[in-house]
Amino acid sequence: MRIARPRAGLVAVATAAALILAACGSDEGSEETAAGGGSSGDADATGAEEGSEQSGTVEVTDVQGTVEVPMPAERVMVTDNRVVRAMDEWGVEIVAAPLDIFPGDLSYAQDDSVVNLGNHGEPDLEAVVAADPDLVLTGYRFQDYYGDIQDLVPDAAVVDTTTDEAQPLDEELIRQLELVGQALGHEEDAQAMVEEFQGAIDEAARAYDPEQTVMGLLTSGGDISYVAPVTGRSIGPVFEVLGLTPALEQEGGDSGHGDDISVEAIAEADPDWLVVMDRDAAIAAEGDEYSSAEELIEESEALQNVTAVQEGQIVYLPADFYLTEDMQAYTELFTSMADAMGSAR
Repeated sequence: MRIARPRAGLVAVATAAALILAACGSDEGSEETAAGGGSSGDADATGAEEGSEQSGTVEVTDVQGTVEVPMPAERVMVTDNRVVRAMDEWGVEIVAAPLDIFPGDLSYAQDDSVVNLGNHGEPDLEAVVAADPDLVLTGYRFQDYYGDIQDLVPDAAVVDTTTDEAQPLDEELIRQLELVGQALGHEEDAQAMVEEFQGAIDEAARAYDPEQTVMGLLTSGGDISYVAPVTGRSIGPVFEVLGLTPALEQEGGDSGHGDDISVEAIAEADPDWLVVMDRDAAIAAEGDEYSSAEELIEESEALQNVTAVQEGQIVYLPADFYLTEDMQAYTELFTSMADAMGSAR
């Protein structure tokens, strides 16, 4: 069966996100919104140690070192798109964020009290000072501004939430979310998300037949690009997590935007399954016309004899994946893969 990608959230994505991201290439929760941190590397970022109740602080460790943060934090700023949806779902209030590169359906996007930092290409760093945060969760697209933010708000606890791409995707997403949950006083909420995530991985792994080959593709600007197993953008790490058998043993050179590949090369590899990210779906403004991944792949004359196309064995990432890339997005992807592959067996 063919899994149709959810399109929810596409209309809500701001035009600004289209211009910016194209170029770079939630009410249950504790009232205690505390501070915390996460980072890349081998550090045990999930091992937060609570400070004394008298001090009202908690210590968390990232690769930058040990960070002492207030508990609860009163003014939280976040720049990492991969943790902001969890914070929104947990009911964490924030004072500032780069809303231009966040999903448009966040409650923060409709909150006039949240200072918009713009985008990572040309962020409004003066607004960081005006927002006066006591906790900053920053990373990923804002990783290069870690030092600048420290200098701008020296009294704030600044934590790098960037994941380590050299480590397994599932382990890093779990480490990251557990860390943020501990720092914000939402350990139970984080654990619930982790359990759902791990359950989706287990279901997808059980449904997948390793005798069948898989290829990852990315579409943008009317072109189809190849996503290399393990190292390729978004889809690459899924090969390692689920133990997928690549249809094409070809290393990738561009981990962000995919590598050039002809439809003839895809046809020759003849993958049993295709896993596809439509990059433009997340950043196209309402009313924009563009060639969708479905059109480019399913209507390609050269791909009509490919097993994945013939059998409808194509799994599309959520439409807003390029703006989210978080644990929830991967949970949705793994669930779709489990449903599709389970039905096909």
